[in-house]
Amino acid sequence: MRSKRTGWLLLAPTLIILFIVGFLPFLYVLYVGFFDWNVFSQEAGMTFAGVNNYRRLVFDTDFLNAVWLTLRFTAVSVLSQLVLGFLLAQLLTRDFPGKSFFRIVHTLPLMIAPIVVGAIWRLLTIPGLGPVPYFLDRWFGFDYRIGQFADHAFITTVLMDIWHWTPFVTLTLLAGLTTMPIEVTEAARVDGANRWQLFRYITLPLLRPVILTTLFIRIMDGLRIVDEVWMLTGGGPGTATRYVGIHIWRVVFPKTDYGYGSAMSILTLYFTIVICWLLYVSISQKRSSD
Repeated sequence: MRSKRTGWLLLAPTLIILFIVGFLPFLYVLYVGFFDWNVFSQEAGMTFAGVNNYRRLVFDTDFLNAVWLTLRFTAVSVLSQLVLGFLLAQLLTRDFPGKSFFRIVHTLPLMIAPIVVGAIWRLLTIPGLGPVPYFLDRWFGFDYRIGQFADHAFITTVLMDIWHWTPFVTLTLLAGLTTMPIEVTEAARVDGANRWQLFRYITLPLLRPVILTTLFIRIMDGLRIVDEVWMLTGGGPGTATRYVGIHIWRVVFPKTDYGYGSAMSILTLYFTIVICWLLYVSISQKRSSD
C-alpha cells in the first residue's frame, strides 16, 4: 500500500502538468467550438451556436478538401517511410564499411527543428538558386517550379516529410529487430524457410507491436503537420498543400473565427482517433487470424 502511494506521489507532478497543459486546453477548445466568437466583429463576445459550427463543416468544401489532401499526404508519406525505414533497419543490422558514419548522417534530420527543415527545403527548391531545379533542368530538361505547379508542391512536401522522419522509423524498427530472439530465426532457417517465409511468419509478427506504435506516432504527426509545409509552400500554390493544420490557422487567425476553428480542431482530433482505432482493430484481427 505504501509503495503504491509513493508511486502516485512521484507521478503527481507529471500528471498535474499534463492536466494543465493538455487536458484543460482541450476542454477549453471543446467549449469554444459550440460558440460563434469573432473578437473583431461589431458584436464582440461569444454567442452560443450549439452544433452549428460542426454542421457547417459538413458542407465546407474548403475544409473537406483540406481533409482529403491531409489524408493523401499522410498515407503516401507514412507508407513510404515505413518501407524505407524497414529496408534501412535491415541494412543496419549487418556490418558494412562506414556503418557508424552512415548511422550518424542518417539520423541528422531528426536533430533539425521542423521549421528549419521547411526553410532548408525552400532554399533547395528555389528556381534559379536551389540545386534541385538546376539539376532537374540540366539533366532531365524538367521545369520544376514549386510555387506554380500544384503537383510539384505536393510531391515536394511528401519528399520533405520522408527525408525528415524516415530516420525515426528506421530507429524504432531497428530497435525491434535487434531485440528479436535469434533462436527462432535460426530454427526456421534450419527447417528450410526462405527469406520471404522468414519475413512473413517470423519477422513481421514479432515486429507488429513496434510497427503499430510507429504508425500511430507518424499518422498523428502527419495529420497535424503545419511547420514544415508553412515554411516551404505556405499552403500553396492555391490550396495544393493547404493541409488541415494550415487551413485551421487561416480560419482562426486572419479571419479570427475562433469558434469555427475550434470545431475544426476537435473534428480533426476525432478523425485521428478513428483512423488509429481502425488501424489497431485491423491489425489485431489480422494477428488473431494468424
